[in-house]
Amino acid sequence: MTDTLLLRQDADHIATLTLNSPANFNALSDAMLGALSAEFAHLAKDRSIRVVVLKGAGKAFCAGHDLKEMQSHRSDADKGAAYFQSLFSTCSAMMQALQALPQVTIAQVHTIATAAGCQLAASCDMVVASTGTRFGVNGVNIGLFCSTPMVALSRKVPPAVAFEMLSTGEFISAERAQEVGLVNRVTAPETLEADTSQLAATVAAKLSVATRIGKAAFYDQLALTTAEAYALAGRAMVENMLDADTDEGICAFLEKRKPNWSQG
Repeated sequence: MTDTLLLRQDADHIATLTLNSPANFNALSDAMLGALSAEFAHLAKDRSIRVVVLKGAGKAFCAGHDLKEMQSHRSDADKGAAYFQSLFSTCSAMMQALQALPQVTIAQVHTIATAAGCQLAASCDMVVASTGTRFGVNGVNIGLFCSTPMVALSRKVPPAVAFEMLSTGEFISAERAQEVGLVNRVTAPETLEADTSQLAATVAAKLSVATRIGKAAFYDQLALTTAEAYALAGRAMVENMLDADTDEGICAFLEKRKPNWSQG
């Protein structure tokens, strides 16, 4: 990418996206939201990529929205109402595009993930965090309840935990975040990148059609009744079974050999 606000590096079917605005702790400015949205649109069509890792440059993962940029619109004729509506709509669309990516997504989080930064991490399929990292939805401390970050957070952690975080504005540690389901793995700061890469490589080695079908079914079934979820999951299993590489994978298992999959 030529836009240095968001860096992309591809290797071994893994795309690593780095939020590259360390001066403002990788805030989700209008420009950053645009860069992320554009890159997710490209990735959605890129079948060569099986895993996407999202991380931040500098001292923090992401500190949320750019408050200075937001405040600059207070002088608009409508006191910023139209801008704020557009901002939150754009951000919400970006978060949904992230979750809808056919690839498995992993947030590599260090130091701070707060407000919309916490939302960004929660919108990924998995999160790896270093010890000492803090997660928060702290807007209430400045008089702004984190209602949009609440959507992603409340779908990852128990409702009571989410509401406590939202209403107190208090941070939780990486270890507590793992206990409540926001974080998958906690590792030392010096091994964060290596451990995230190992997890990404493990997923990237799987049959991509299986993870792609499975991921879509996973999120689709969450909002359904049990009976509806089983019906949807059954259709996903049929689609997966009918894939030639799945046939090869099962045959290889039964014949006690490595599968010869057509995927690269």
